Parts: sequence; structure tokens; C-alpha cells
Amino acid sequence: MAAPKKGRSASAQSKPGRSLALILIAIVGLTGGMFATGDTTPRLGIDLAGGTSITLQAKADQGSAINKANMDTAVEIMNRRVNGLGVSEAEVQTQGDSNIIVNIPKGTNSEEARAQVGTTAKLYFRPVLAQEATGVAAASPSPSPSTSSSGSPSPSASPSESTGSTGSGEKAGSSASPSASSTTQGRAVTDSLRADGTPSPSASASESPAPSASASTGTDTAAGDTAKLQAAYTALDCSKPEQRAKAGEGAKPTDSIVACGEISKVWYKYLLGPAAVDGTEVKKADAVFDTQTAAGWQVTMNFTNGGAKKFADITGKLAQNQQPQNEFGIVLDGEVVSSPYVQSAITGGQAQISGSFTQEEAQSLANMLSYGALPLSFKEQSVTTVTAALGGEQLHAGLLAGAIGLLLVVLYLVAFYRGLSLIALASLLCSAALTYLLMSLLGPAIGFALNLPAVCGAIVAIGITADSFIVYFERIRDEVREGRSLRPAVERAWPRARRTILVSDFVSFLAAAVLFVVTVGKVQGFAFTLGLTTVLDVVVVFFFTKPLMTLVARTKFFGGGHKWSGLDPKGLGAHPPLRRTRRPAGPLAGPVDPKEA
Repeated sequence: MAAPKKGRSASAQSKPGRSLALILIAIVGLTGGMFATGDTTPRLGIDLAGGTSITLQAKADQGSAINKANMDTAVEIMNRRVNGLGVSEAEVQTQGDSNIIVNIPKGTNSEEARAQVGTTAKLYFRPVLAQEATGVAAASPSPSPSTSSSGSPSPSASPSESTGSTGSGEKAGSSASPSASSTTQGRAVTDSLRADGTPSPSASASESPAPSASASTGTDTAAGDTAKLQAAYTALDCSKPEQRAKAGEGAKPTDSIVACGEISKVWYKYLLGPAAVDGTEVKKADAVFDTQTAAGWQVTMNFTNGGAKKFADITGKLAQNQQPQNEFGIVLDGEVVSSPYVQSAITGGQAQISGSFTQEEAQSLANMLSYGALPLSFKEQSVTTVTAALGGEQLHAGLLAGAIGLLLVVLYLVAFYRGLSLIALASLLCSAALTYLLMSLLGPAIGFALNLPAVCGAIVAIGITADSFIVYFERIRDEVREGRSLRPAVERAWPRARRTILVSDFVSFLAAAVLFVVTVGKVQGFAFTLGLTTVLDVVVVFFFTKPLMTLVARTKFFGGGHKWSGLDPKGLGAHPPLRRTRRPAGPLAGPVDPKEA
């Protein structure tokens, strides 16, 4: 059993260059990625580099009162939107009774952040009663067949026609039948929603009469309200920004409304029934890229149990109608972002919103849907550029403190470990390079911003990393004191040192993780940096320090135990190795010495 173990040990000792090559490739790759993205320095937080300050004023126009509870809820939602991972250093806080201040660090997309914090993100799924292009695009098409004053849908298709024969949310064409010209409008893509854009044939006259508006859409408006709504729909011109802003203003979820939506740079107007599903029923939303149907960026939604049932009910009813009454409008903050058609009831509790989304638009929409709607709407009062709260002097002071701490660690290593301090210094430089590269790349990737607490976390990490080297060096010295030469001492010391290092780093990482979860604001930057550098400490010790120690043990300076190597057997007080003596066999054999045994 001894031979295989010896072979494995010899193999591990003979190939330390592989680990060193691996970490060198990682450093080169990260450096290339850093220069490829153009972000060659870490992004600084607002306390070091300044940024943008946005002042928002609450408006009580959604039936919610402006009080402390709603303001605190709005602050929490805004903070999650602009600072989802807790490391972008965006600050959201109340000012007075009705204002919210949002501070965004320099380097963050301030325009996107302004849209994120100011958007209420009220999402509703409403059945479509009528739709029509407006402005220049509306010159040739006539109104769709569902623009009657009663708002009732057109005759329902037979069951055979309602399966696989509906359109994909296209706008009504010029004929009286529910045919449509193809557009590139976004649509929900599920197993029950077609993607071919083929309109259905016109319904035959022999089909059963259409259900009433209250049966198909849940609306039961009075005649006067219906006439007023129809008049508003007829007069609406969505190509005009001032009319788009007022469309559906002040309407409740239980009301039928008029709304606008842009499709392929053409504005359409909609007559929509009461909300069938609320955005609060969306449990999770994600931005994904569809490579199979060439639909581009989409937003996938998972509904709650209650929302899934409501969604299945409304899509089952809409599937019985003809276009456009087989469509439902996805209305976000009063604007129709998509109007997919329904082929059959959607029962999976999942849906997708697709359209001409860019990656940023899809991620922004998914972010707002995931984190929920604001309890109040807000008006942007002012946007100002702020200077650094602490400035360059404080940053230089922090860096100086880090340099002094590093110098003291190096002096300690030189004084107590002599030649081994070169290995420790090389490992520290490797760890510093990896930390810098990752911080530079995490800025554009997840919005990480380096503030003063994060700098403190990096300084604390110097001691954690040095502690790992000291543990390993002391284990090696223990083996040398027992009389072993350096090469076997390096390998025998590693298992015990490795166990201690992993336990120590696990405790540090656990503390950083708990601190990151239970705190908010700048303290999260400290915890994130501490956790990141702790993980890098394990990587450096395993893939750099240990292989490098194996290589230097083969040199004459270290392997021969030079007095300046830090591994001089005499200086360490090494004992000569115990030697076994052959005992005579038979009756002449004496008693066994316990020490020898």
C-alpha cells in the first residue's frame, strides 16, 4: 500500500508548474477582459468620486396616501431597483414628508437609473376591445370590427377555428373581417401563443352569436360611460405626446380605459377592458435572450398560484373570441407594451413578453416587475451633479493606510521568516493583482463601486492573506524541527496547513456573508470586499503559494537550509531523525524500548 501513495506524492511534487501556469492564464485573461471593456480602474462610489442626485416628489394620484409607511416602502423598492446587489453604492433616502433623494455614483448609467426610480411599474393584463393605428400610419386602415359603441367583441370563432388560427396581436386591417396586416409587435410567447403572425379567417355568419361584453371581458359599464369612453377612443391620437400622457389618466383597475402603445415606431390606440390580472400576481421576472425563434430579448414571468389561475381564466375566455378581442394588452404605467393574442388557455403559470427590446430595456422591465410597483407616483423635481463627499484627500489617506499596513506585514515577514518572506510577498502581489482586476470588471458587470468601507475591507484582507502564509510556513518549520529535509517537509506540512487555512477562511467568509445580508448601504461594500478577498486568498494559497513553495524547496538556497532562508535546521533547533536499529531475533532479543517503538 505504500508504493501507490508514494507515487501520488511524487506526481504532485513534480507538477507544480501546472498550477502556476493556470493562475497566470487567469491573470492574463482577466487583464485582457479589463482592457477589452475599457474599464481599467475600479468604479468609485459617490463618497469618493461624486455622482448624480435626483429629487423626487410624491403624488397621491393612485388612491394611496402620502404617509411614512408608503414613503418607506417606496424607498425600499427604489433601493432594490438601482442597487439590487447592494454593491453599486446608490443611496436612496427620504427628505421631509413627500420627497425622496436618490444619489447615484459617477460611472452609473444615470439616465437608466432615473427611469428605474421614477417609474411606478403598475402592471395590468387587460382584454383588448378595439385597436387602431393613429397618426400617419392610420391614413389607410379603417377601424377594426370591434369599435362599436357598445364595445362588444365580434362573433366568436368556432372551436375548430379558435385553435391555431388566431393572429399574433397584429393591428386591424382595412377589411371588415378580422384580418390584419403583419407587424413586428411584441407578443407573449408561451405554448399557447403562436409566433407566426398569421391572422385568422373571418368568422362565418352561421356561428353562434357573440357573448356580451360583460361575459367576455367582465365589463358592465353604463350606457353613458360607454359612450364617453368610445368618444375618448375615437378622439385619441397616440402620435401626439400630450394625448399619450393623458390617455387613461386617473382610471382604476376596474374601469375600461383607452391607452397607447408603440409598435415598430408606429403608435396604436387601444380600447381596453377592466384589469383581469394585476402585476402584483407576478412572482418573478427575468430578462432572457431567445436564440431559437429569433425573438431577441424577452421578459419571462412566473405568476403566483392566484395569478396563474386568473391568467388561465382570462386567456381561456379570450381564446373563444376573434381578433382583436382574443388579445390582451400588457399595460405598464398606462402604456401598452405588448398585446399578444391567445390561441388557448395558458395554464402553466408562466408567460413571456417579447418585442423590439434591447438588453437594457428587457432587464429594466424585468427588474421593475420583480421588485414590485411603487405605492405612490413621483414627479422629478430636480437632477443635479454632486461632487465627492470625501474627495481625493480621503482616498489618498485610505490608500496610504493600506500601504503602511502592507509595509508592516512585509517587515514582520522579513524579520521572522527571512527568505520565506519573498514567497509571501509574491503571493500578496498575486492576490492584489487578482483583487484589482476583479474590482475593475465587477464595476460594469454588477455595478460594484469602491467606497471607503470597501477600501477598509481590502486592507483587512491583507492580514487574512498573510495569516494563511504564516500557518503554512509554521507547519513546514515544525516538520524541519522533527529532522526532515525540506522537500518532504513541504509536502507533509501541506495537508495540516490546508485544513487550518480552509477553516479560518470559511469563518471569515461566513462573517462577511452575514454582514452583507443583515446590513444595508455602505457596510455592504465592506462585507462584499471582505468576502471577495477571502475567496481569493484560498485561490492564491492553493494555486500559487503551495506550488511555488514546492519549486523553491528544490533550490540549494532553501533546500540546503541556508541561514537566511528561514528554514535553517540549526536556527530552528531541529532534532536529529530517530533511527531504527535491527533487533536480534530469538531468545537473545531484549525488551522493546517504548521510544524506539
